[in-house]
Amino acid sequence: MAERQTWTTDEFGSSHEGSIGVLLPDGTVPQPAHFPLSSGGGGHTTSEWSVYDGRFSLTPRAHALRAVCSCGWTGNEHPLDWEQIGEQNLRAAAWDLAEECETEWWDGHTVAVEKSAVAVPEDITDLLRLVSEKIEKLARQSPLAAVRAARLLEVTAVRSGYWPAHDVRAKASSDEAAAAFGLNEDDTRYLLARLGDWNPYS
Repeated sequence: MAERQTWTTDEFGSSHEGSIGVLLPDGTVPQPAHFPLSSGGGGHTTSEWSVYDGRFSLTPRAHALRAVCSCGWTGNEHPLDWEQIGEQNLRAAAWDLAEECETEWWDGHTVAVEKSAVAVPEDITDLLRLVSEKIEKLARQSPLAAVRAARLLEVTAVRSGYWPAHDVRAKASSDEAAAAFGLNEDDTRYLLARLGDWNPYS
């Protein structure tokens, strides 16, 4: 897989992996750029937006940047002004546009994903936030105790999720569960298998 900078959230992980995508003048997405080693063997493959400056035959010139997500979501197009960019380094010249894409992903897409997921009662989210704050405070006094507290929280989470995971497996389709969790179906399968203690491939 081609390398490029990506963003994820703690809750949704690889199900919603954001990055800056490139569009060419004809509206297509360019292929990953491969830069061979001077020795002739191997090389480096990347889809990082800043390499698409058209200065080398290996990389076409980007027409626009946009935020993209592994789930298929795409953000607004942000056209590049090449007359203004001129001979500047693309990363430096278009950094503000790249930041707009990143902000759009974090403030738009991830918020929408979170709102579309099944709601958790406020008293539970407040309690989880309080526990997290307490463990952070404990860590300043005793890191050892804080790690043990985090481990107990982890054990409690697995124990409390066991039967609900089995109920979801029995009563909900994979796409219904995925939509409720804000995850793709593969990540949903692994989540339920981990909590329910079964083989995700069974």
